[in-house]
Amino acid sequence: TSFNLSPLMNYIIEMIPQGRYVRVTAIDPATGIEAVMVGDAAQPPKVLERLAVQKLEFLLKRGQG
Repeated sequence: TSFNLSPLMNYIIEMIPQGRYVRVTAIDPATGIEAVMVGDAAQPPKVLERLAVQKLEFLLKRGQG
């Protein structure tokens, strides 16, 4: 399990390896909204983080409109 605060986005990122896959959770600390995705463990962590953040930002924008 790894946690980090994305320096560019100010989101909390959690990556949990599960065999050939990684469960990635992006959390907005201001709202508590989470986006969860599963990706290929062979992908670079930055790619998986970016995809999870894109999903989180979609959820945040959808909640505003």
